[in-house]
Amino acid sequence: MNLKDKLEKILMNVQKPTRYIGNEYNSVHKELKDINVRFAFCFPDVYEVGMSHLGMKILYHLLNEEKDVYCERVFAPWVDMEDEMRKNDIPLFTLESGDSIENFDFLGFTLQYEMSYSNIINMLDLASVPLLSKDRDESHPIVCMGGPCAYSAEALAPFCDFFMLGEGEEVIIEVVNEYKKWKKTGAKKEEYLKAISNIEGVYVPSFYDISYHEDGTVKQIKTKYDFVPKTVKKRIIKDMDSVYYPDKFIVPFQEIVHDRIMLEMFRGCIRGCRFCQAGMIYRPVREKSKETLLKQANALLKNTGYEEISLSSLSTSDYTDLKDFTSQLIDITEKEKVNLSLPSLRIDNFSLELMEKVQKVRKSSLTFAPEAGTQRMRDVINKGITEEDILNGAHIAFGGGYSSIKLYFMIGLPYETDEDVAGIGILTEKVLDEYFSYPKDERPKNLRLTTSVSSFVPKAFTPFQWAKQNTIEELRVKQRIIRDNIKRKAINYNYHESTVSVLEGIFARGDRRLSNVLIKAHEKGVRFDGWADQFDENKWNEAFLECGLDKDFYTRERSFDEILPWDMIDVGVSKKFLINEAEKAKRAEVTPNCRAKCSGCGASSFGGGVCFE
Repeated sequence: MNLKDKLEKILMNVQKPTRYIGNEYNSVHKELKDINVRFAFCFPDVYEVGMSHLGMKILYHLLNEEKDVYCERVFAPWVDMEDEMRKNDIPLFTLESGDSIENFDFLGFTLQYEMSYSNIINMLDLASVPLLSKDRDESHPIVCMGGPCAYSAEALAPFCDFFMLGEGEEVIIEVVNEYKKWKKTGAKKEEYLKAISNIEGVYVPSFYDISYHEDGTVKQIKTKYDFVPKTVKKRIIKDMDSVYYPDKFIVPFQEIVHDRIMLEMFRGCIRGCRFCQAGMIYRPVREKSKETLLKQANALLKNTGYEEISLSSLSTSDYTDLKDFTSQLIDITEKEKVNLSLPSLRIDNFSLELMEKVQKVRKSSLTFAPEAGTQRMRDVINKGITEEDILNGAHIAFGGGYSSIKLYFMIGLPYETDEDVAGIGILTEKVLDEYFSYPKDERPKNLRLTTSVSSFVPKAFTPFQWAKQNTIEELRVKQRIIRDNIKRKAINYNYHESTVSVLEGIFARGDRRLSNVLIKAHEKGVRFDGWADQFDENKWNEAFLECGLDKDFYTRERSFDEILPWDMIDVGVSKKFLINEAEKAKRAEVTPNCRAKCSGCGASSFGGGVCFE
């Protein structure tokens, strides 16, 4: 029985078979006889999560613009599908051709979340591809990885042939072109890795030796060859108006997490929140012109049939031409009867005028992120908003007819007290008071006020990369403090499970020795660790114990002079700047945003951005 027949046999036994059938509108299909390079874009989560990812949409169509390159998609099969695949001897396959991924030239994994690492190991195993790079020869696919977690994914280094650091539109074409040259020579895989190691943004982990002190800290990071760069610089796209952006997206048969057109306005962020990795690693800010954005919006509406456009960026309301751009975009969305979604709003920039424009077609919920409950903590994390901003934004929203508001907070931040934690509940109560400040006949019906609390995870390349992470017990105490300070039933309070956050923190600041834990945990059957109903803390505890590694070692506070496992990577933001910001956090001292005053972070050295003097 061939693979296609086997698949048809099992699809009726699994939930959501549309995850596995492909052939969606705007998907790409090519004749294999015309193809020189096969690239499997691997998203280590289920279809509906992966298909919502903008990076996949861009790179999938970009690679398929190359006539002799065929990029196909592969997602982690859900547990029911995996069981059927293993029972029926079906290898992990792509959606376009239905072919096993072991037959591809490249397996490219995107690293969006540390809790997907176990899925990567499982996906390689499902395809019968040797897990470790050293065990794969020229007959196996080359395994590469990219995405925001790639900057400090040392736990995955032994599984990965090379990482692509930074923005991928240019570097991915360069490594594919170099592969075409290498393929003709018949040389060993190492020769290809040597050839690409000097492409800016390419990090080949096997070319770096890491040694450790007796206490487990990094002793030295050495390059194996003279030609290997001591530090690998990330890649950025300098001109956002000329960079490739697809004029069509694949339209899935089933609902996905973000089921809409995504319009990327700019990259980077001017704000400098000290907990936020994205705000640091995507610097400097580079915007698209409104003309480019409007052209892309029109093309995507024409080619997809979607009924909603979402504006994508780290802080949408910081777009310099926001007023004119949204006015012209709303003219388009009103004419096409399409909804406009504005995520990433800052409360201090929130205006009644913009809100009224956006809600003309259909009201959606609003999300605000105060992050902390007291002003002192908002200054510690450099959030740059006041309680007055928050309450004023909520007042405007309720007055404008919005009945559904979500507030995002974090606990476990450095220098946080119980009083700061209690402030989250108290501030939520004050937001509710803004709703009740309107007369009954003037306030919107069906109020839904949600306070969602996540646990802070220290991340590499942030001012808090040296900070101690709270223990599970400390986080649970804080979760109870918030509950005790939310008095009224009108408020919906939810929080993320702290056990998952602690494991996320371990891998976010981990070293290569954690690869052994990943293998051991895989042997115990872990996968989909980001899904509450699949996460098994006991299996992870057993894996750490059997590998002789202490979880507390990875969540501890680090000194500024310690060599960090990711010190061979250069994201543009200097360590001097990060240390300075960490010291300012101790004093709860605010750093102005980039447009108010340049703080000398170092990102301007990459060029292409607008740094504000």
